[in-house]
Amino acid sequence: MRHPSFDSFLKAKKVLPAEGPVAMIFVEDEVEVATTLRHHLACGFRSVLAFMPEDFDLPADVEEKVHRIAFDCGPRDAEFEAINRMIAAAPGTWFYYCYNTEYLFYPFCESRSVGEMLTFHTEERRDAMLCYVIDLYADDLEKFPNAVSLERAHLDRTGYYALARPDPETGHPRERQLDFFGGLKWRYEEHVPKPRRKIDRIALFRARPGLELLPDHTFNDQEYNTYSCPWHHNLTAAICSFRVAKALKRNPGSTFDIPTFRWHNSTRFEWHSRQLLDLGLMEPGQWF
Repeated sequence: MRHPSFDSFLKAKKVLPAEGPVAMIFVEDEVEVATTLRHHLACGFRSVLAFMPEDFDLPADVEEKVHRIAFDCGPRDAEFEAINRMIAAAPGTWFYYCYNTEYLFYPFCESRSVGEMLTFHTEERRDAMLCYVIDLYADDLEKFPNAVSLERAHLDRTGYYALARPDPETGHPRERQLDFFGGLKWRYEEHVPKPRRKIDRIALFRARPGLELLPDHTFNDQEYNTYSCPWHHNLTAAICSFRVAKALKRNPGSTFDIPTFRWHNSTRFEWHSRQLLDLGLMEPGQWF
C-alpha cells in the first residue's frame, strides 16, 4: 500500500496492528531494498513500513506486502523525528527500526517469529531490547565497489568490547548500561566521528507516552537503555549491517585508504543465528 506522505499515513485509521510488532525500514539509497524488506517480512513482523523516496523502484510482490511511505532520509535526524511521531501515535505497540542493507537476527530466528520472542521478552517485564549492529562487508572491493554482497558477506569475529557509560551529571557509571564498540567503526575510527562509533542500538522497543528516541540511538527513559534487568541476563539481538562499509567506500575521505576490509579476523557470514550466538554477538538469556 502506498502513502503519499508520512502525514497521510498517520492520518489513516487502523493501518497498524495494536500491539505490533511493527518494523520501520528507512531507505537511504537503492541498494538491497527489496532483500531488506523481504528479510523483515520473513521475521514475522505484523506490519512493515518502508520509508523511502517516491522515485525508488520496488518489486510489486514486495510493495503489496508493505506500507510504502514517501519519505526523504536526507535531512539530518529525519528518521528520529519520524520514529518519535510513531511512538506518540501508537503507545503500547512494539516497534523495530533499521535502514536498508541491515538485517535483523535474534536467537533461533530460523524457527521462531519476532512476535514470539517479544512475547517472552514482555513476560520478563522488559520494554526494550539491546541490539548490536554488526558490520558486514564484501570480501572483494574491486568486484563489489560499494562493499555490498549478500553472497560474499564477511564480518569480524573478534575485536568487540564495552566501556562503562557514565552519567553526564554525576560522572558515575550508569547501572546496567555500557557503550559497545567494534567492527569497522573500531578498525577505521579515524574516519568515524566519535559520537557515532558505538555499535549498540535500542532497535526493539515498546512505545509509551512521553518516550523519545535520541539521535545517539538511546531513549530518554534510562531503563530502556539497559542491557538486562537487575536479576538475570535478557535476550539481545544483532542487526547485521552493510551501512558502515557502504559509507566508508562512498566517502572520498576514506575510500582510497581502504583497498579491502578483510583482515586476519574476518570470517564469512553464514546468515544464521547460530554463528552470531557462537561468536557472542547476541544473548539468548532465559529463552531456549
